[in-house]
Amino acid sequence: MKKKLIALLLTGVIVFSLAACGSSSSSSEGDTSAASEEAADDGSESMGSSDDENTLTIAAWDASFNIPALEAAAEVYKANVNPDFVLDLREQSEASDIETAITTAASAGNYDTLTDIVLFQDHYIESYVSDYPDAWLSIDDIDINWDDFQSEKLTYSTIDGVHYGVPMDSGTVICAYRVDLLEECGYTIDDLIGITWDEFTEIGKVVKETTGKYLMCINGDSGDLVYMMLQAEGVSQFQDGAPYITENETLKEIVQTIVDMANEGVLLLTNSWSDYTDTAIQGDQVAGVMNGNWIIPTIEKVEANSGLWEITTMPTLTGAEGYAANGGSALYITANCSNVDLAKDFLAYTFGGGEGAIDTYDVALTDGGVISTYTPAGESDVYNQGVAYFNDTAIYADIVEYGTHVQTIEQNPYHYSCGTQIAAAIVNIINGSDLDAALQDAEDQLNFEMGN
Repeated sequence: MKKKLIALLLTGVIVFSLAACGSSSSSSEGDTSAASEEAADDGSESMGSSDDENTLTIAAWDASFNIPALEAAAEVYKANVNPDFVLDLREQSEASDIETAITTAASAGNYDTLTDIVLFQDHYIESYVSDYPDAWLSIDDIDINWDDFQSEKLTYSTIDGVHYGVPMDSGTVICAYRVDLLEECGYTIDDLIGITWDEFTEIGKVVKETTGKYLMCINGDSGDLVYMMLQAEGVSQFQDGAPYITENETLKEIVQTIVDMANEGVLLLTNSWSDYTDTAIQGDQVAGVMNGNWIIPTIEKVEANSGLWEITTMPTLTGAEGYAANGGSALYITANCSNVDLAKDFLAYTFGGGEGAIDTYDVALTDGGVISTYTPAGESDVYNQGVAYFNDTAIYADIVEYGTHVQTIEQNPYHYSCGTQIAAAIVNIINGSDLDAALQDAEDQLNFEMGN
């Protein structure tokens, strides 16, 4: 019962995913998808399965990102496998609607209200499979070569050695820089590759002095920056299921580095997500951005800067090229699925690396900006096309390659809660608090929330 209560509470603390993956309340349309239920009071499409042997229902969110990717997969499957296939998209207002639906169904002891397939966030799925094991179907027998997927991504959907989900999108981190501003300061993007954070800070000080712009920005309410920097070092915020903060020397060094960058005018910590995206990035306050690759559409909204950006890998404490991932989701078959064989075949053929995978991921990229963790996708002509906004470089193929280097670290259902506590500690340290005391308070608060 305690675990179920924890899972219910978790649905209320989803902050990052809504910003990273977007939200929408509009209904999707098209030959291969149909919204057959009336919208719920909260603006989301209601759940449920279908009795038709050629129809799959699926719950997902984000009309500009996830939905076009799913529509692309449906088109590919219909054209090449089953001309009668229908993917009935039940578009949700936001990711938390799906978590709430699972929790509500489990509490009632009846999963009949769930769709055949759900899109589910990476950082939450382990707790939901643990708390509600009867809600999910294993896909160990699905026709997928798992070696073709980035190993770090699979750690979320593979629980106790059992495959439950098919990866859909990538959260691989990019460092994007305004190369025109770097040139103004006497640098090229090559000067930002394979450097330490101390070297990054020195470059950032010159950029700030010369151009008045920050070399990096992040939402100050989020712990994303700490998490990304830690993962690039192969270190987690958790150890054996418990918070790993006050005794984590790498974390302490990273927090101090963040504080120093903020104090030196190298890093801008914004007060909200909208300040981060609208004011900092699109408001021309920065010369660099580091986050999951889903930040690319936000950067591209400033049409005047087309051709002025390029991407590369992260700095690290040691100076080795750094790799991390931030965000992402996968597709899961629920216990209410009426057409299990169809669901498995659809997922395997499209997102799972079957014959339709390259076509699926190509269109998902061009229509929705979804970048794959299916490694062979990075070899397609679409992925290897130069992107005009990023100085005609093939950034999508590069991002797929970056993803193959992301290290696997310990994850925890309290990932976002941990980030929130550490972010608050960083603000307090910048305002004069002792680093050790602030981190101790963060760890104490997190332990209390976890019931330790």
